[in-house]
Amino acid sequence: MPRMLDVSEDVRAEIGDAEADRLLTGENSPGSYDCTSCRTPGDSEQERTSTVLFVGEETAVLAFAHATCIPSQVVQVAEDQLQGAVRSITGGEAQEPGVPDAAPGQAVLGVTSGLVLIEDELHPALVVEPTAPIARPGSGGTSDEFLQLLVEQGFMPVGDLSQVPAPLSGWSVLLAMGQLHAVLQPGTGGGSPVAWWQAHQPLQVTEGWRTAANKSHTVLVFAAPVGSIGQQPREDLLRDALEKAAVNGRLVAAAMPLAGT
Repeated sequence: MPRMLDVSEDVRAEIGDAEADRLLTGENSPGSYDCTSCRTPGDSEQERTSTVLFVGEETAVLAFAHATCIPSQVVQVAEDQLQGAVRSITGGEAQEPGVPDAAPGQAVLGVTSGLVLIEDELHPALVVEPTAPIARPGSGGTSDEFLQLLVEQGFMPVGDLSQVPAPLSGWSVLLAMGQLHAVLQPGTGGGSPVAWWQAHQPLQVTEGWRTAANKSHTVLVFAAPVGSIGQQPREDLLRDALEKAAVNGRLVAAAMPLAGT
């Protein structure tokens, strides 16, 4: 019987005691599985395994991962995205729910992945840049306050790329089936994590990016106002753009753990 399955209290509350017990006694255990965080094989009879429940409005998907990759947890996601998850577990671009009220025209967040060299080590990074200015609610959309809103949520201004950004408590980067799925922020009142950004379509990351992320279990998330970074075709050009934005006071960042499946 696979006694090494972790079922958190939050997951148990969602699936019920009977189903949780069936999992723990091996009736519905995955046995061998592919960890949907790192995409390598796992065995719930030989190593600690986390149950991760994705919950939408009408659909729930139970997935399994190495406990060393992510803890057992419930993740709230949009129903349309979860329907895609039933087919593959979805992972590109969406309006940012964590920053209230995009400017008129509904700004979309562009997300680029790349490896950034800091302190002689390659770090997996995401660069977030909206397609239009982000205004503070009630401001009338007359100014771009994207960076200030992020600073208020715990992101730190970046003056240069010589140091790794500080961790941001409660936030995480969710990888689904080896593809980028979402950036999660703490739920209201300490509830389950919610998507700050979530992808409409699977966002591919390179094998090198995924390997670095699985090694460090940490992703660096950089954010800059519209027009600061752009779509850079190479990682050296992306770094140059990040350094320029930092020098101009147009860059904030945070380090987030790799989470989800």
